Amino acid sequence: MSRYRQKGLTLVELMMVVAIVAILASIAFPAYNSFTRQANRADATKTMQLAAQSLERCYSRRFTYAGCNVNGTVRNNGATMQTPNLLYTITFTIPDAQDYTLTAVPTAAPQTQDTQCVQFTLSSTGAQAAQDNHAANTTRTCWGSN
Repeated sequence: MSRYRQKGLTLVELMMVVAIVAILASIAFPAYNSFTRQANRADATKTMQLAAQSLERCYSRRFTYAGCNVNGTVRNNGATMQTPNLLYTITFTIPDAQDYTLTAVPTAAPQTQDTQCVQFTLSSTGAQAAQDNHAANTTRTCWGSN
């Protein structure tokens, strides 16, 4: 008499494994997307701070923010620049010789889905601000000091 022993997985066992993997993925994927958006905010904040440093260096030499060189390009009122990872556009608002405001808005995915930080601002006084998609103040969260 011979005994046959089955090897491998049954269809039910395989479907249970697939279901468990799907449940884990449904939990992990949104968390990963949220983390990615949060980490990418540094593209805007870092670039704005570097641009502000360039404007301050220029002001210390010329006593005006207008016509300052930032990243090799002269920036005047209304000028724009892309962040290094091309996730944000930064707009320079220079209403007079002593004031400026830098504003960053997302222009590429995944940051365009970031409803918590839809606009960053940095002024010549050093004041940092951010808003969500309902215009609520989210400065602490968005600038990384939460």
